[in-house]
Amino acid sequence: MNNKPIASPYRPDPKIASLGAKIGYPVQAAKFPDTILRFRNDRWATTIGLAEYDDGTWVRHFGRFEPLPDNLPEPLALRYHGHQFRVYNPEIGDGRGFLFAQMRDGEARLMDLATKGSGTTPFSRRGDGRLTLKGGVREILATEMLEALGVNTSKTFSIIETGEELIRGDEPSPTRSAVMVRLSHSHIRIGSFQRIAAEGDAELMHELIDYCLNQLYDVTPSENAPAQLLELAVERVADLAASYMVAGFVHGVLNTDNINITGESFDYGPWRFTQYWDPQFTAAYFDESGLYAFGRQAEALHWNLGQLAVALRLVCDAPPLIAALERFSDLYQRAVVRRFLWRLGVESRGETDDRQLVEAAERAMSREKIPIDEFFHGYRNGNTNAFDAQGEYQRAFAGLLGGYSAHDPAPDTYWNDGPICSMLINEVEDIWQAIAERDDWQPLYQKVAAIRLMGLALATDAR
Repeated sequence: MNNKPIASPYRPDPKIASLGAKIGYPVQAAKFPDTILRFRNDRWATTIGLAEYDDGTWVRHFGRFEPLPDNLPEPLALRYHGHQFRVYNPEIGDGRGFLFAQMRDGEARLMDLATKGSGTTPFSRRGDGRLTLKGGVREILATEMLEALGVNTSKTFSIIETGEELIRGDEPSPTRSAVMVRLSHSHIRIGSFQRIAAEGDAELMHELIDYCLNQLYDVTPSENAPAQLLELAVERVADLAASYMVAGFVHGVLNTDNINITGESFDYGPWRFTQYWDPQFTAAYFDESGLYAFGRQAEALHWNLGQLAVALRLVCDAPPLIAALERFSDLYQRAVVRRFLWRLGVESRGETDDRQLVEAAERAMSREKIPIDEFFHGYRNGNTNAFDAQGEYQRAFAGLLGGYSAHDPAPDTYWNDGPICSMLINEVEDIWQAIAERDDWQPLYQKVAAIRLMGLALATDAR
Protein backbone atom coordinates (compact mmCIF):
# COMPACT_ATOMS: atom_id res chain seq x y z
CA MET A 1 0.00 0.00 0.00
CA ASN A 2 1.27 3.46 -0.86
CA ASN A 3 2.42 5.25 2.29
CA LYS A 4 1.28 8.67 1.12
CA PRO A 5 -2.46 9.05 1.74
CA ILE A 6 -4.42 10.57 -1.13
CA ALA A 7 -7.78 12.07 -0.16
CA SER A 8 -10.89 10.79 -1.86
CA PRO A 9 -14.67 11.09 -1.50
CA TYR A 10 -16.56 8.02 -0.33
CA ARG A 11 -17.03 5.77 -3.36
CA PRO A 12 -18.71 2.48 -2.39
CA ASP A 13 -18.02 -0.41 -4.74
CA PRO A 14 -18.84 -3.85 -3.28
CA LYS A 15 -17.31 -5.86 -6.12
CA ILE A 16 -16.98 -9.02 -3.99
CA ALA A 17 -20.67 -9.63 -4.70
CA SER A 18 -19.74 -10.56 -8.29
CA LEU A 19 -18.23 -13.81 -6.98
CA GLY A 20 -21.55 -15.01 -5.65
CA ALA A 21 -22.45 -16.92 -2.50
CA LYS A 22 -19.55 -19.38 -2.72
CA ILE A 23 -16.96 -16.83 -1.60
CA GLY A 24 -18.42 -16.32 1.88
CA TYR A 25 -21.39 -16.55 4.22
CA PRO A 26 -23.56 -13.61 5.33
CA VAL A 27 -23.13 -13.12 9.08
CA GLN A 28 -24.11 -10.71 11.83
CA ALA A 29 -21.79 -8.89 14.22
CA ALA A 30 -21.91 -9.67 17.92
CA LYS A 31 -23.88 -7.32 20.18
CA PHE A 32 -21.33 -5.82 22.55
CA PRO A 33 -22.13 -4.54 26.05
CA ASP A 34 -20.12 -1.38 25.41
CA THR A 35 -18.51 0.52 22.52
CA ILE A 36 -15.70 2.86 23.62
CA LEU A 37 -13.74 4.39 20.78
CA ARG A 38 -10.01 4.04 21.47
CA PHE A 39 -8.36 4.61 18.08
CA ARG A 40 -9.50 5.96 14.74
CA ASN A 41 -7.14 6.31 11.82
CA ASP A 42 -8.26 9.57 10.23
CA ARG A 43 -5.01 9.65 8.25
CA TRP A 44 -6.26 6.74 6.15
CA ALA A 45 -9.97 7.39 6.57
CA THR A 46 -9.42 10.41 4.31
CA THR A 47 -8.43 8.06 1.48
CA ILE A 48 -11.87 6.42 1.45
CA GLY A 49 -13.98 9.44 2.32
CA LEU A 50 -14.85 8.56 5.93
CA ALA A 51 -12.71 10.95 7.97
CA GLU A 52 -15.60 13.39 8.36
CA TYR A 53 -17.63 10.97 10.47
CA ASP A 54 -18.13 12.19 14.02
CA ASP A 55 -17.32 9.72 16.79
CA GLY A 56 -20.94 8.67 17.21
CA THR A 57 -21.32 7.81 13.54
CA TRP A 58 -17.95 6.06 13.58
CA VAL A 59 -19.02 3.83 16.46
CA ARG A 60 -22.34 2.99 14.79
CA HIS A 61 -20.51 1.69 11.73
CA PHE A 62 -17.35 0.20 13.25
CA GLY A 63 -18.58 -0.90 16.67
CA ARG A 64 -22.20 -1.86 15.98
CA PHE A 65 -21.67 -2.45 12.25
CA GLU A 66 -24.55 -0.56 10.77
CA PRO A 67 -23.96 -1.01 7.01
CA LEU A 68 -22.20 1.81 5.19
CA PRO A 69 -24.32 3.58 2.55
CA ASP A 70 -24.70 1.68 -0.75
CA ASN A 71 -22.32 -1.02 0.42
CA LEU A 72 -22.59 -4.66 1.46
CA PRO A 73 -26.02 -5.17 3.05
CA GLU A 74 -24.58 -7.86 5.33
CA PRO A 75 -21.00 -8.69 6.32
CA LEU A 76 -19.40 -11.73 4.69
CA ALA A 77 -17.31 -14.32 6.54
CA LEU A 78 -14.92 -15.39 3.77
CA ARG A 79 -14.27 -19.04 3.03
CA TYR A 80 -10.75 -20.44 2.66
CA HIS A 81 -8.48 -23.32 3.59
CA GLY A 82 -4.79 -23.12 4.39
CA HIS A 83 -1.52 -24.70 5.39
CA GLN A 84 -0.85 -23.89 9.04
CA PHE A 85 2.81 -24.56 9.83
CA ARG A 86 2.70 -26.64 6.61
CA VAL A 87 -0.14 -28.86 7.79
CA TYR A 88 -3.19 -28.54 5.55
CA ASN A 89 -6.38 -27.48 7.32
CA PRO A 90 -9.69 -27.50 5.41
CA GLU A 91 -11.71 -26.36 8.42
CA ILE A 92 -10.77 -22.70 8.60
CA GLY A 93 -12.19 -19.44 7.31
CA ASP A 94 -13.09 -16.10 8.89
CA GLY A 95 -13.66 -17.36 12.42
CA ARG A 96 -13.71 -14.04 14.29
CA GLY A 97 -14.00 -11.49 11.51
CA PHE A 98 -15.77 -10.60 8.29
CA LEU A 99 -15.58 -8.41 5.23
CA PHE A 100 -17.68 -5.36 6.10
CA ALA A 101 -17.43 -3.00 3.12
CA GLN A 102 -15.57 -2.18 -0.10
CA MET A 103 -14.83 1.16 -1.70
CA ARG A 104 -12.37 2.95 -3.98
CA ASP A 105 -9.51 4.98 -2.56
CA GLY A 106 -7.74 8.07 -3.87
CA GLU A 107 -5.82 5.95 -6.39
CA ALA A 108 -9.03 4.24 -7.56
CA ARG A 109 -7.94 0.95 -5.95
CA LEU A 110 -10.56 -1.38 -4.53
CA MET A 111 -10.20 -1.38 -0.75
CA ASP A 112 -11.69 -3.60 1.95
CA LEU A 113 -12.79 -2.82 5.46
CA ALA A 114 -12.75 -6.04 7.45
CA THR A 115 -12.88 -6.93 11.11
CA LYS A 116 -11.16 -8.90 13.84
CA GLY A 117 -13.04 -9.74 17.03
CA SER A 118 -16.52 -9.07 15.66
CA GLY A 119 -18.11 -12.31 16.88
CA THR A 120 -18.59 -15.92 15.93
CA THR A 121 -19.15 -17.18 12.38
CA PRO A 122 -19.71 -20.62 10.82
CA PHE A 123 -15.88 -20.99 10.90
CA SER A 124 -15.35 -20.19 14.58
CA ARG A 125 -15.14 -23.84 15.64
CA ARG A 126 -14.54 -23.66 19.42
CA GLY A 127 -13.44 -20.01 19.46
CA ASP A 128 -15.37 -17.14 21.00
CA GLY A 129 -14.93 -14.86 17.98
CA ARG A 130 -13.46 -12.10 20.13
CA LEU A 131 -10.24 -10.05 20.18
CA THR A 132 -8.37 -8.96 23.26
CA LEU A 133 -7.79 -5.23 23.67
CA LYS A 134 -4.09 -6.00 23.96
CA GLY A 135 -4.24 -7.73 20.58
CA GLY A 136 -5.80 -4.59 19.10
CA VAL A 137 -3.13 -2.35 20.63
CA ARG A 138 -0.39 -4.61 19.30
CA GLU A 139 -1.93 -4.45 15.83
CA ILE A 140 -1.86 -0.64 15.91
CA LEU A 141 1.83 -0.68 16.83
CA ALA A 142 2.74 -3.28 14.21
CA THR A 143 0.95 -1.61 11.31
CA GLU A 144 2.11 1.90 12.16
CA MET A 145 5.75 0.83 12.47
CA LEU A 146 5.70 -1.25 9.31
CA GLU A 147 4.05 1.53 7.35
CA ALA A 148 6.76 3.95 8.46
CA LEU A 149 9.45 1.44 7.42
CA GLY A 150 8.03 1.15 3.92
CA VAL A 151 6.34 -2.24 4.23
CA ASN A 152 3.20 -2.80 2.17
CA THR A 153 0.85 -3.36 5.09
CA SER A 154 -2.79 -3.22 6.03
CA LYS A 155 -3.78 -0.24 8.18
CA THR A 156 -5.37 -0.47 11.60
CA PHE A 157 -8.45 1.63 10.89
CA SER A 158 -10.39 1.47 14.15
CA ILE A 159 -10.18 -0.02 17.64
CA ILE A 160 -13.29 0.02 19.85
CA GLU A 161 -13.28 -1.46 23.34
CA THR A 162 -16.32 -3.69 23.80
CA GLY A 163 -16.74 -4.19 27.54
CA GLU A 164 -16.40 -7.96 27.72
CA GLU A 165 -13.97 -9.96 29.88
CA LEU A 166 -12.12 -12.61 27.88
CA ILE A 167 -10.32 -15.69 29.10
CA ARG A 168 -7.05 -16.46 27.35
CA GLY A 169 -4.54 -19.13 28.25
CA ASP A 170 -1.46 -17.24 27.09
CA GLU A 171 -1.96 -13.97 29.02
CA PRO A 172 -3.39 -12.84 32.37
CA SER A 173 -7.16 -13.35 32.36
CA PRO A 174 -9.81 -12.14 32.38
CA THR A 175 -8.63 -9.46 30.01
CA ARG A 176 -10.34 -6.60 28.18
CA SER A 177 -11.93 -7.01 24.76
CA ALA A 178 -12.06 -5.00 21.54
CA VAL A 179 -13.24 -5.09 17.96
CA MET A 180 -10.84 -3.98 15.26
CA VAL A 181 -11.41 -2.81 11.69
CA ARG A 182 -8.55 -2.95 9.22
CA LEU A 183 -8.20 -1.25 5.84
CA SER A 184 -6.61 -3.49 3.22
CA HIS A 185 -6.17 -3.84 -0.51
CA SER A 186 -8.17 -7.11 -0.53
CA HIS A 187 -8.62 -10.01 1.87
CA ILE A 188 -8.29 -12.70 -0.81
CA ARG A 189 -5.63 -15.11 0.42
CA ILE A 190 -3.62 -17.98 -1.01
CA GLY A 191 -5.91 -20.12 1.12
CA SER A 192 -8.91 -18.83 -0.85
CA PHE A 193 -7.51 -20.53 -3.96
CA GLN A 194 -6.61 -23.65 -2.00
CA ARG A 195 -10.21 -24.13 -0.91
CA ILE A 196 -11.53 -23.78 -4.46
CA ALA A 197 -8.92 -26.24 -5.73
CA ALA A 198 -9.79 -28.73 -2.98
CA GLU A 199 -13.45 -28.52 -4.01
CA GLY A 200 -12.55 -28.85 -7.71
CA ASP A 201 -14.60 -25.80 -8.70
CA ALA A 202 -12.88 -24.72 -11.93
CA GLU A 203 -15.58 -22.18 -12.77
CA LEU A 204 -15.18 -20.34 -9.47
CA MET A 205 -11.39 -20.51 -9.79
CA HIS A 206 -11.55 -18.71 -13.14
CA GLU A 207 -13.94 -16.15 -11.66
CA LEU A 208 -11.66 -15.47 -8.71
CA ILE A 209 -8.59 -15.16 -10.94
CA ASP A 210 -10.37 -12.63 -13.14
CA TYR A 211 -11.58 -10.74 -10.07
CA CYS A 212 -8.03 -10.47 -8.74
CA LEU A 213 -6.56 -9.35 -12.05
CA ASN A 214 -9.33 -6.89 -12.91
CA GLN A 215 -10.13 -5.48 -9.47
CA LEU A 216 -6.90 -5.85 -7.45
CA TYR A 217 -4.11 -5.63 -10.02
CA ASP A 218 -6.03 -3.45 -12.48
CA VAL A 219 -4.88 -5.44 -15.52
CA THR A 220 -6.73 -7.19 -18.31
CA PRO A 221 -6.55 -10.98 -18.01
CA SER A 222 -4.26 -12.53 -20.59
CA GLU A 223 -4.79 -15.78 -22.50
CA ASN A 224 -3.15 -17.56 -19.56
CA ALA A 225 -4.69 -15.65 -16.70
CA PRO A 226 -3.70 -18.13 -13.93
CA ALA A 227 -0.01 -17.86 -14.80
CA GLN A 228 -0.37 -14.10 -15.16
CA LEU A 229 -1.77 -13.85 -11.64
CA LEU A 230 1.00 -16.01 -10.19
CA GLU A 231 3.64 -13.86 -11.94
CA LEU A 232 2.19 -10.74 -10.33
CA ALA A 233 1.84 -12.38 -6.92
CA VAL A 234 5.45 -13.61 -7.03
CA GLU A 235 6.65 -10.06 -7.70
CA ARG A 236 4.62 -8.61 -4.82
CA VAL A 237 5.39 -11.34 -2.29
CA ALA A 238 9.12 -11.32 -3.06
CA ASP A 239 9.12 -7.61 -2.30
CA LEU A 240 7.16 -8.24 0.90
CA ALA A 241 9.76 -10.77 2.07
CA ALA A 242 12.53 -8.25 1.41
CA SER A 243 10.68 -5.50 3.25
CA TYR A 244 10.37 -7.68 6.36
CA MET A 245 14.13 -8.24 6.41
CA VAL A 246 15.08 -4.60 5.98
CA ALA A 247 12.57 -3.62 8.68
CA GLY A 248 13.90 -6.29 11.06
CA PHE A 249 10.38 -7.68 11.33
CA VAL A 250 9.17 -11.21 12.06
CA HIS A 251 5.52 -11.84 11.23
CA GLY A 252 5.36 -15.02 13.26
CA VAL A 253 2.60 -16.94 11.45
CA LEU A 254 3.23 -17.01 7.69
CA ASN A 255 0.56 -19.61 6.96
CA THR A 256 -1.06 -19.67 3.53
CA ASP A 257 -4.30 -18.31 4.97
CA ASN A 258 -2.35 -15.24 6.15
CA ILE A 259 -0.82 -14.36 2.76
CA ASN A 260 -2.75 -11.82 0.74
CA ILE A 261 -2.88 -12.31 -3.05
CA THR A 262 -1.84 -8.64 -3.44
CA GLY A 263 1.35 -9.15 -1.41
CA GLU A 264 0.11 -6.90 1.36
CA SER A 265 1.11 -7.86 4.90
CA PHE A 266 -1.75 -8.29 7.35
CA ASP A 267 -3.13 -10.25 10.34
CA TYR A 268 -0.62 -9.63 13.10
CA GLY A 269 -0.61 -12.13 15.96
CA PRO A 270 2.71 -13.05 17.63
CA TRP A 271 4.79 -10.53 15.69
CA ARG A 272 8.12 -9.15 16.92
CA PHE A 273 10.87 -6.86 15.70
CA THR A 274 14.29 -8.44 16.21
CA GLN A 275 16.84 -6.20 17.91
CA TYR A 276 19.77 -7.79 16.11
CA TRP A 277 20.37 -9.30 12.67
CA ASP A 278 19.70 -12.80 13.97
CA PRO A 279 18.40 -15.24 11.33
CA GLN A 280 17.25 -17.66 14.06
CA PHE A 281 15.06 -15.15 15.90
CA THR A 282 11.40 -16.23 16.12
CA ALA A 283 8.28 -14.32 17.13
CA ALA A 284 5.94 -17.11 18.22
CA TYR A 285 6.69 -19.20 21.32
CA PHE A 286 4.97 -22.14 19.61
CA ASP A 287 7.25 -21.98 16.53
CA GLU A 288 9.53 -24.58 18.08
CA SER A 289 11.26 -25.54 14.82
CA GLY A 290 11.90 -21.94 13.75
CA LEU A 291 9.87 -22.43 10.57
CA TYR A 292 9.01 -18.71 10.44
CA ALA A 293 12.23 -17.37 11.95
CA PHE A 294 13.58 -13.99 10.79
CA GLY A 295 16.03 -15.52 8.32
CA ARG A 296 13.54 -18.08 6.94
CA GLN A 297 10.70 -15.74 5.99
CA ALA A 298 11.64 -15.56 2.31
CA GLU A 299 11.76 -19.35 2.18
CA ALA A 300 8.36 -19.55 3.89
CA LEU A 301 6.75 -17.07 1.51
CA HIS A 302 8.23 -18.82 -1.52
CA TRP A 303 6.84 -22.13 -0.24
CA ASN A 304 3.43 -20.51 0.16
CA LEU A 305 3.54 -19.26 -3.42
CA GLY A 306 4.25 -22.84 -4.39
CA GLN A 307 0.97 -23.83 -2.77
CA LEU A 308 -0.79 -21.13 -4.81
CA ALA A 309 0.75 -22.67 -7.92
CA VAL A 310 -0.51 -26.11 -6.85
CA ALA A 311 -4.01 -24.69 -6.47
CA LEU A 312 -3.86 -22.99 -9.87
CA ARG A 313 -3.04 -26.34 -11.49
CA LEU A 314 -6.79 -26.89 -11.43
CA VAL A 315 -7.01 -24.55 -14.42
CA CYS A 316 -3.42 -24.21 -15.71
CA ASP A 317 -0.57 -26.38 -16.95
CA ALA A 318 2.51 -26.62 -14.75
CA PRO A 319 5.37 -25.16 -16.90
CA PRO A 320 4.33 -21.45 -16.82
CA LEU A 321 3.58 -21.72 -13.10
CA ILE A 322 7.00 -23.22 -12.42
CA ALA A 323 8.63 -20.47 -14.48
CA ALA A 324 6.87 -17.84 -12.39
CA LEU A 325 8.03 -19.43 -9.12
CA GLU A 326 11.62 -19.58 -10.35
CA ARG A 327 11.70 -15.79 -10.55
CA PHE A 328 11.26 -15.41 -6.80
CA SER A 329 14.87 -15.67 -5.65
CA ASP A 330 16.24 -13.03 -8.02
CA LEU A 331 13.29 -10.69 -7.37
CA TYR A 332 13.79 -11.08 -3.62
CA GLN A 333 17.53 -10.39 -3.73
CA ARG A 334 17.02 -7.29 -5.86
CA ALA A 335 14.28 -6.03 -3.55
CA VAL A 336 16.48 -6.50 -0.47
CA VAL A 337 19.20 -4.37 -2.06
CA ARG A 338 16.79 -1.68 -3.22
CA ARG A 339 15.09 -1.43 0.17
CA PHE A 340 18.40 -1.53 2.03
CA LEU A 341 19.69 1.45 0.06
CA TRP A 342 16.41 3.25 0.62
CA ARG A 343 16.59 2.83 4.40
CA LEU A 344 20.24 3.96 4.37
CA GLY A 345 19.23 6.96 2.25
CA VAL A 346 21.78 6.47 -0.53
CA GLU A 347 21.73 6.23 -4.31
CA SER A 348 22.58 3.01 -6.14
CA ARG A 349 26.09 2.57 -7.56
CA GLY A 350 25.25 -0.51 -9.60
CA GLU A 351 24.33 -4.10 -8.87
CA THR A 352 27.78 -5.39 -7.88
CA ASP A 353 28.66 -2.53 -5.55
CA ASP A 354 25.18 -2.49 -4.03
CA ARG A 355 25.21 -6.21 -3.23
CA GLN A 356 28.65 -5.89 -1.63
CA LEU A 357 27.40 -3.02 0.51
CA VAL A 358 24.36 -4.97 1.73
CA GLU A 359 26.43 -8.07 2.47
CA ALA A 360 28.91 -5.94 4.44
CA ALA A 361 26.05 -4.36 6.40
CA GLU A 362 24.59 -7.76 7.29
CA ARG A 363 28.01 -9.00 8.45
CA ALA A 364 28.57 -5.90 10.57
CA MET A 365 25.18 -6.08 12.25
CA SER A 366 25.36 -9.83 12.81
CA ARG A 367 28.95 -10.31 13.93
CA GLU A 368 29.32 -7.12 15.96
CA LYS A 369 25.83 -7.24 17.51
CA ILE A 370 24.77 -3.80 16.35
CA PRO A 371 21.03 -3.21 16.86
CA ILE A 372 19.32 -2.95 13.48
CA ASP A 373 17.51 0.34 14.16
CA GLU A 374 20.67 1.88 15.65
CA PHE A 375 22.65 0.79 12.59
CA PHE A 376 20.33 2.37 10.02
CA HIS A 377 19.73 5.49 12.10
CA GLY A 378 23.44 6.02 12.73
CA TYR A 379 24.49 5.63 9.12
CA ARG A 380 21.58 7.47 7.55
CA ASN A 381 22.90 9.80 4.85
CA GLY A 382 26.42 8.37 5.18
CA ASN A 383 27.04 9.47 8.75
CA THR A 384 30.02 7.12 9.33
CA ASN A 385 30.95 8.81 12.61
CA ALA A 386 27.78 7.68 14.31
CA PHE A 387 29.40 5.03 16.48
CA ASP A 388 31.98 5.52 19.23
CA ALA A 389 33.87 2.35 18.37
CA GLN A 390 33.92 0.41 15.14
CA GLY A 391 34.94 -3.21 14.74
CA GLU A 392 36.51 -4.80 11.71
CA TYR A 393 33.24 -5.50 9.92
CA GLN A 394 31.76 -2.12 10.70
CA ARG A 395 34.87 -0.38 9.36
CA ALA A 396 34.61 -2.44 6.17
CA PHE A 397 31.00 -1.40 5.73
CA ALA A 398 31.75 2.25 6.46
CA GLY A 399 34.51 2.18 3.86
CA LEU A 400 32.12 0.96 1.20
CA LEU A 401 29.40 3.38 2.25
CA GLY A 402 31.81 6.29 1.87
CA GLY A 403 31.57 5.92 -1.91
CA TYR A 404 27.80 6.44 -1.89
CA SER A 405 25.89 9.71 -2.09
CA ALA A 406 22.71 10.54 -0.19
CA HIS A 407 19.59 10.58 -2.38
CA ASP A 408 17.47 12.98 -0.35
CA PRO A 409 19.00 14.56 2.77
CA ALA A 410 16.48 14.28 5.59
CA PRO A 411 15.76 16.90 8.27
CA ASP A 412 18.57 17.06 10.82
CA THR A 413 16.02 17.44 13.59
CA TYR A 414 15.02 13.80 13.32
CA TRP A 415 18.28 12.04 12.52
CA ASN A 416 20.53 14.04 14.84
CA ASP A 417 18.32 15.35 17.65
CA GLY A 418 15.62 12.79 18.36
CA PRO A 419 15.79 9.33 19.94
CA ILE A 420 15.94 6.26 17.71
CA CYS A 421 12.43 4.97 17.03
CA SER A 422 12.28 1.22 17.62
CA MET A 423 9.52 -1.24 18.44
CA LEU A 424 11.03 -3.90 20.69
CA ILE A 425 8.97 -6.16 22.89
CA ASN A 426 9.76 -4.38 26.18
CA GLU A 427 8.31 -1.11 24.89
CA VAL A 428 5.25 -2.88 23.51
CA GLU A 429 4.63 -4.41 26.94
CA ASP A 430 5.18 -1.07 28.70
CA ILE A 431 2.63 0.62 26.45
CA TRP A 432 0.12 -2.12 27.21
CA GLN A 433 0.79 -2.01 30.95
CA ALA A 434 -0.02 1.70 31.03
CA ILE A 435 -3.43 0.86 29.56
CA ALA A 436 -4.04 -2.29 31.60
CA GLU A 437 -3.02 -0.85 34.96
CA ARG A 438 -3.94 2.86 34.72
CA ASP A 439 -6.12 3.13 31.60
CA ASP A 440 -3.45 5.52 30.35
CA TRP A 441 -3.56 5.73 26.55
CA GLN A 442 -1.06 8.56 26.17
CA PRO A 443 2.03 6.32 25.76
CA LEU A 444 0.29 4.60 22.83
CA TYR A 445 -0.77 7.83 21.16
CA GLN A 446 2.66 9.37 21.71
CA LYS A 447 4.34 6.33 20.18
CA VAL A 448 2.10 6.48 17.12
CA ALA A 449 3.04 10.16 16.69
CA ALA A 450 6.74 9.34 17.00
CA ILE A 451 6.47 6.53 14.46
CA ARG A 452 4.73 8.79 11.98
CA LEU A 453 7.45 11.39 12.43
CA MET A 454 10.03 8.75 11.57
CA GLY A 455 7.98 7.79 8.53
CA LEU A 456 8.06 11.37 7.30
CA ALA A 457 11.82 11.54 7.79
CA LEU A 458 12.33 8.30 5.89
CA ALA A 459 10.21 9.66 3.02
CA THR A 460 8.67 6.25 2.42
CA ASP A 461 6.92 7.40 -0.75
CA ALA A 462 10.35 7.84 -2.38
CA ARG A 463 11.50 4.22 -2.21
